[in-house]
Amino acid sequence: MTRFREIATEMRARIAAAQEGYSPGDRLPPQKALAEEFTVSQPVVQRAILVLRAEGLVRIERGTGTVVHEIKPIVRNATARYTKTAREQGQSRGAFATEVRNLGHTPRSELVKLGPVSPPQEIADIFDFSRDDVAAIRHRHMKADDTPVQIATSYVPWSIAKDTSITQEDTGPGGTYSRLEELGHRVTRFTERIRTRPPAEEEASFLRLGEDQHVYSVLHIAYTEDGTPVEVTQHVMPTFQWVLEYEWSAD
Repeated sequence: MTRFREIATEMRARIAAAQEGYSPGDRLPPQKALAEEFTVSQPVVQRAILVLRAEGLVRIERGTGTVVHEIKPIVRNATARYTKTAREQGQSRGAFATEVRNLGHTPRSELVKLGPVSPPQEIADIFDFSRDDVAAIRHRHMKADDTPVQIATSYVPWSIAKDTSITQEDTGPGGTYSRLEELGHRVTRFTERIRTRPPAEEEASFLRLGEDQHVYSVLHIAYTEDGTPVEVTQHVMPTFQWVLEYEWSAD
């Protein structure tokens, strides 16, 4: 094993054990101090830190040093998270808030864009829109405590969302799906299309991602009993920050 990987292994173990100076939110010793401790050059230490950054264990803050990532990976159980109980637990505004609270953190969501829009072509095709059809958009920047962990952009046909709380800042307990059910559009089935990719510039900036880090792009589609798609959400999440969990029954 090369020396920088040996150092990364040692530092990874310290982070896992939350040793003094290696706990969530701690600023690591300067690279010069680490180089002296491990009796190597600073470039070797830098390569070890880059390994840890790629894994999401630390982030590098320009001018201030390296910080141990504050939030442990969040488990996103796609099978369970959309049940009414999960969405509305503790007056949550959706499954994300419940997932973050279950880890002992405070969910925060900033609504960046709200209102009617012409959606991207991929979304319009899912809704089978004509040229003039529009959708309600809810574009959110989402955090656990003060740590950015997700960008979510939801679309609902404007013919359904207009003059409802779906177009308000606060959608109420249970979020959009609970409001859709109240409006007579009960969601009974979901599909998800998942891929990984490098983040776009705006995504990398908000999520504090380095050039060696990737995101999950999850296209989530909600259908009513008759097969009509009534909501589409594009989730963008750092791959190191999320564990995507699925479960189903066997025949």
